[in-house]
Amino acid sequence: GMTLVCVPAGDFLMGSTDEQIDQMLADNPSWDADWFKNEKPGHTVYLDAYWIDQTEVTNARYAQCVAAGACRRPESDRSYTRSSYYGSSQYADFPVIEVSWDDAVDYCTWAGRQLPSEAQWEKAARGTDGRIYPWGNQAPNTNLLNYFNNLGDTTAVGSYPDGASPYGALDMAGNVWEWTADWYDSDYYSSRTTWRNPAGPSSGDGRVLRGGSWGIGSRDVRAALRRWDAPGLRFNDQGFRCRLSP
Repeated sequence: GMTLVCVPAGDFLMGSTDEQIDQMLADNPSWDADWFKNEKPGHTVYLDAYWIDQTEVTNARYAQCVAAGACRRPESDRSYTRSSYYGSSQYADFPVIEVSWDDAVDYCTWAGRQLPSEAQWEKAARGTDGRIYPWGNQAPNTNLLNYFNNLGDTTAVGSYPDGASPYGALDMAGNVWEWTADWYDSDYYSSRTTWRNPAGPSSGDGRVLRGGSWGIGSRDVRAALRRWDAPGLRFNDQGFRCRLSP
């Protein structure tokens, strides 16, 4: 029952160029150039076409997998401010949280899909014009996404249509961090010369998370930002979405 959006085949800019970083530092004097090291160099990536969930997977959809015996329950039924979150009809359309990378893989497998690669996630978030955020280069505000602790917790998926990506994907910035398929390597972008359907490093210490969350500021909701966490950990600001190959 999940709505998907299509990301056509072709090239896109992945990561951040020196010119983009210089401009962001000029616009945000409190930012540090070292924060961008794992996004360099900006590079052109070719991806085959694919589909990706329009929104983050919700509590209600994840509960279907749990009921089918293919997924385990989230670590907690609570969210940051709510004593009853997962399993509550009031929050059925809110993103599932307290799920590990392994849980996300189990759900996507049950749904006949996969987690997006880091490259697939980033292209779906920013398109092909190298924009900084899903909606463009305009600085974030509370009409575009749930971020910077402005609401203090998750919001229903799809609540910010003005913040949609070029392909119509929603909540690619803010709300919850999203697991991707790839292992994390801070030097991965400088370690390759061929960028056709990259699937990430063969090993690593953690799995890549993208997109920022409800408690994160403007720097960390950029489409190119890279973060990682141990695949077994589960937190109240981490969720996921799936992708489907044609």
